[in-house]
Amino acid sequence: MTSTSDVIDAVVPLTPDQPNWTLRRQREKVLAATQGSYDAMFSPSVEGISVTERLLVALHACCVSKADSLAVHYRDRLVAEGADAAVVAAVDAGKPVADARLQAVLAFTGKLIERPIEGDKAAVQSLAASGLSTPAIVAMSQLIAFLSYQIRVAAGLKALAALEAAA
Repeated sequence: MTSTSDVIDAVVPLTPDQPNWTLRRQREKVLAATQGSYDAMFSPSVEGISVTERLLVALHACCVSKADSLAVHYRDRLVAEGADAAVVAAVDAGKPVADARLQAVLAFTGKLIERPIEGDKAAVQSLAASGLSTPAIVAMSQLIAFLSYQIRVAAGLKALAALEAAA
């Protein structure tokens, strides 16, 4: 699924009459690359890890990071994908899931988001042991890195908006 709008603008939210919207467009290349990365990360053509699994990773990363508006975005995407509501609710609440592969994926996500130093060889090997192929592990790691960036961009823009509102 390729998005039709800019996710950051939607979750912050930004509109053309706001200074932060204009600020983001001073580097159109970065704006396009950010949205292009989002589109690529959730493309059905990525092999070895389903779109639903990637969206669950995104939801978990956002919940761990307390990125509420992005969590809403990914929760909505999961509903649109037809994801199992009980699994989505468990991930959203930070509760264990029954599927061992998904447990390993979410544990790895949490490590990279909260304690990146623990994303070591043993952590990667646990993913392989749970059935992820090397390309899937690479894709998931790239996704987590992108999510860290996306979460920080959204948080930074919200902070700037709060400063502007307080001024």
